[in-house]
Amino acid sequence: MSDKKLWSGRFNEPTDAFVEAFTASVEFDQRLYKYDIQGSIAHAKMLCQQGILTAAERDAIVSGLEQITETIEQGSFQWSVELEDVHMNVESALTTAIGDAGKKLHTGRSRNDQVATDIRLYMRDEIEIIRSEIKRLQLALLDLAEREAETILPGFTHLQTAQPITFGHHMMAWFEMLQRDRERLADCNKRVNIMPLGAAALAGTTYPIDRHYTAELLGFDRPSENSLDSVSDRDFAIEFSAAAALIMMHLSRFSEELIIWSSAQFGFVELSDSFCTGSSIMPQKKNPDVPELIRGKSGRIFGHLMALLTLMKGQPLAYNKDNQEDKEPLFDTVDNLKGSLKVFADMIPAISCRHDAMRSAAMQGFATATDLADYLVRKGLPFRDAHEVVGTAVAKCVEKGCDLADLELAELQEFSDSIEQDVFDYLTLEGSVAARDHIGGTAPNQVRAAIARARSTLN
Repeated sequence: MSDKKLWSGRFNEPTDAFVEAFTASVEFDQRLYKYDIQGSIAHAKMLCQQGILTAAERDAIVSGLEQITETIEQGSFQWSVELEDVHMNVESALTTAIGDAGKKLHTGRSRNDQVATDIRLYMRDEIEIIRSEIKRLQLALLDLAEREAETILPGFTHLQTAQPITFGHHMMAWFEMLQRDRERLADCNKRVNIMPLGAAALAGTTYPIDRHYTAELLGFDRPSENSLDSVSDRDFAIEFSAAAALIMMHLSRFSEELIIWSSAQFGFVELSDSFCTGSSIMPQKKNPDVPELIRGKSGRIFGHLMALLTLMKGQPLAYNKDNQEDKEPLFDTVDNLKGSLKVFADMIPAISCRHDAMRSAAMQGFATATDLADYLVRKGLPFRDAHEVVGTAVAKCVEKGCDLADLELAELQEFSDSIEQDVFDYLTLEGSVAARDHIGGTAPNQVRAAIARARSTLN
């Protein structure tokens, strides 16, 4: 492979060695090789259809590129920093292999539209993989929710006991967040799947190319409309990074709950040993390292989003070398998002619920206070009056060190003569969750119905 620059004709002096290494991107953009070759094969076929290449030249190019693919995948391809990037490395290897026909491949295109196409092809595949990992996590949540549809634990606001809920209902909240994440990625892909190839450097090309044909070969929905925008647009990468940041925010919140719930102070769940580590000095420790690391990685992904926004904010049209800096944060976002989703989907099925601890916690903090207020409203009291009555009753319980359900009927009637024996049906944990029997409610039968709808949606 020749290390001579493919653009060196204009220059009288060689590139400074440090500048050469500083400006090269091949160390990280070589992961795009499959998409670069895929785009080049489609481009060669289009050039042949338009009479710009002969059939023999097309076949030589396609065969040569397929051989380069095999060499790369076998690990024997020699990447050269002197050739700057994945595009120049592949093209140089092609020319070395097949001669002058390889030099004709770049007719009617530029590295500017070439790299934009490569990234979109890469993103299209990665989005599908990520959506599949989200779905796998969702299915794990559905199984856990179904298993624990009747398990009661305290629901919190301000991390204070609020009302009893079912664990299955809580898991379905995470399902809904992830469903929005999957939908966001599907919508993002609509703007990813537009083809820049043919925009050339910035103004299009004088050759009679057929961009619709190339788009069809590559599976794009359509070619892009404006050549200037085509080579300088990175909105799709920023949009993906924003969607990734939202996913990581959701995983971070979920991780926080698992960290809290698995602590000795809560003891609601037990994480599998496979997803925890020990302490080098404290033998009793079982640290929830996987959720903690995912919580930490969320900040890394947020940072990449800000990096891409900052990268683009000062650029005039069209392409600028700044855009070389888009790949590393984008690649790192993809890698860490996929890794986080994979380990989460593996971890969820191995969660064990500690039912007694959850129930004991739900019995503290007057979780059924709202149920008592609702009971009084059904008996004819205005809600604000009922609210005050229950608040007074809670104060009495605090003084006695007991729960509302522990008070005798006569004691409850001191606060309102509307209270009758049936009040205890509403002060139990089971009565509380069963009463919330509507779509979106925490009643076990509603949780099961939600799970059924969710499975239908995923299928």
